[in-house]
Amino acid sequence: MEKKPFDLKTMLARIEKAIASYPKAAMFELHGRGYTTVFEQLLSCLISIRTLDETTIPLSEKLFAVARTPKALLRLSHGELADLLYGTQFPGQKAATMLEIARIAEEEYGGKLPADFENLTALKGVGPKCANLAIGVATGSAGISVDVHVHRVVNRWGYVDTRTPEKTMAALETVVPQKRWVDINRLLMPFGKHICKAIPLCATCPVLEYCRQVGVTKHK
Repeated sequence: MEKKPFDLKTMLARIEKAIASYPKAAMFELHGRGYTTVFEQLLSCLISIRTLDETTIPLSEKLFAVARTPKALLRLSHGELADLLYGTQFPGQKAATMLEIARIAEEEYGGKLPADFENLTALKGVGPKCANLAIGVATGSAGISVDVHVHRVVNRWGYVDTRTPEKTMAALETVVPQKRWVDINRLLMPFGKHICKAIPLCATCPVLEYCRQVGVTKHK
């Protein structure tokens, strides 16, 4: 099949329709349930690291039933918080990271984390993915977040040619209009999880005519 030039607007519109019946990416689902602050979104993103959305969402809600603010989180001991996070990967390590973030939020920012990429990535344990995602979902401001699904999809398309999610994020920032940055994770994460999987469903893919199928040796 001869491939068409990339038309991101059309591609994202088709993908949005194709994923409508699938669950939203965890952070966007939690935002829809009312967890809308940068602090809540950042903690949920930390929970999500190496953890499935099916676990991230209920664990986040379990945590927020006890503590939704830095002040409330600091009332918990490390052990109590680690117990609440049981089910995610590295609960003890994530508990220590969250408590330090809560401490800094209280002492340096008056209990409210700033929606600022540089300030968030300066926090120990917070990488570009979680910083951009927390800011983008909480505020709607421009920010590209790249997980393994997004990284796989756009490289498979041939839209970028990178080796790591971090490099993919930087590459996408040069080719995707800022107004669509938040949509990259919102749409491509569930698309990559359910359709453009490790063994992709090319036969029913809504954007096959644009995809270069880089590295695809087997598909359905």
